[in-house]
Amino acid sequence: MARLRDCLPRLMVTIRSLLFWSLVYGYCGLCISIHLLKLLWSIGKGPAQTFRRVAREHPPACLNDPSLGTHCYVRVKDSGLRFHYVAAGERGKPLMLLLHGFPEFWYSWRHQLREFKSEYRVVALDLRGYGETDAPIHRENYKLDCLITDIKDILDSLGYSKCDLIGHDWGGMIAWLIAICYPEMVMKLIVINFPHPNVFTEYILRHPAQLFKSSYYYFFQIPWFPEFMFSINDFKALKHLFTSHSTGMGRKGCRLTTEDLEAYIYVFSQPGALSGPINHYRNIFR
Repeated sequence: MARLRDCLPRLMVTIRSLLFWSLVYGYCGLCISIHLLKLLWSIGKGPAQTFRRVAREHPPACLNDPSLGTHCYVRVKDSGLRFHYVAAGERGKPLMLLLHGFPEFWYSWRHQLREFKSEYRVVALDLRGYGETDAPIHRENYKLDCLITDIKDILDSLGYSKCDLIGHDWGGMIAWLIAICYPEMVMKLIVINFPHPNVFTEYILRHPAQLFKSSYYYFFQIPWFPEFMFSINDFKALKHLFTSHSTGMGRKGCRLTTEDLEAYIYVFSQPGALSGPINHYRNIFR
């Protein structure tokens, strides 16, 4: 009996782990089945249209708009990666550091760059794997520990010890973790569209409906197929994310301009440009 009592905690951990990974991989299988059906339906309707891609060799003019700020690069000491960011406002002013979500890049903060540059040194970053920032090939390079260290090293490289930190979506997750791990670095924290990690975990376990709303987490665990599905029909799925009433900017007066939308498609249509962003999610269950 004593031996059984000693083994019981380990047995329960093993059972829970098996149930967890069965759920993850089972839901991954369901997601890939649904998207395969979508792919077959698209091919059936028009194979030429399905695999059509417009060549985008030159960036839209809005990405080089001088009113947004200056394009800069910094190589951080820990990883050796080169990060791209756009900065507005005078050096020496308090730092406002902006972390974007998926599928976005620095340009998502264009309005904030203009709005706050009179009071702050505003820095809109391309996260690891996004835009002009270096994108390591292996998914192990996108663990949360690496992403947290990136922000810490970037702050050091910019010559600041603390900042007002703003994060949206996946950038919000990183912002939460920075505030938890390095509270001395954060003067003010603003997180948009991402709950506290502990709250999110508890909520998703108690409310299965949220599991289905977060289905893309599971879909992104599949190698290369998500990148392919985003690229078919000349990145129709990506356009839908930004323009549909359910996920995009649907309110009148707040919609993306044609040039804005083309800026996003240009960045993510570059060779390999989707793998880095999706690799962020491929480590979420680890």
